[in-house]
Amino acid sequence: MKTMKQKKAHERRGQQLQRHKRSILLVVSALALLIVVVAVDSFSLQAKNASYQKQEAELKEQIKEEEQKTEDIEEFEEYVKTDEYVEDKAKEKLGLAYPNETLFKAE
Repeated sequence: MKTMKQKKAHERRGQQLQRHKRSILLVVSALALLIVVVAVDSFSLQAKNASYQKQEAELKEQIKEEEQKTEDIEEFEEYVKTDEYVEDKAKEKLGLAYPNETLFKAE
């Protein structure tokens, strides 16, 4: 037969074990909740990243278009400085021509 001290010690160990089990359950629950939160945030960040990558691609395309426009403007600026441009505008706007040229106009 167990003595009173042994019974009380056994009960205390049982209570400590119960508290220990509850503590472990609480820690495991907190970790599980933390894992769920991190996973949800991870998916959210991946969606944002995909959106930003798409936006970056669109902006790069716009940059290419603007660079092409700049190049076209520079080419036109060089063309404007030539005699050919002056001749074209004189023919177009003023109807001027060289003496040996014949101009045809549509009716």
